[in-house]
Amino acid sequence: MPKPAGQARDRRPTNVTLPVALVSEAKALDINVSQACESGLARSVAEARKARWLEENKDAIEAYNVMVERDGLPLDEFRQF
Repeated sequence: MPKPAGQARDRRPTNVTLPVALVSEAKALDINVSQACESGLARSVAEARKARWLEENKDAIEAYNVMVERDGLPLDEFRQF
């Protein structure tokens, strides 16, 4: 049976250089440094994807906003408050 993504066989050893004091404090607080790095990297990747998507779709978003300003929201007459 295949393992879900993120398990040992889907991982790559990576060298990361971190400040000594930060690693020492993390270990003293029983923080798993690998998991913390993974969480931070995942967050950074998500933010970069979002920024890229917004940049790639900037023209369409601006055009939609202009249309809404000019014509109002599509199907606005059917909204219930």
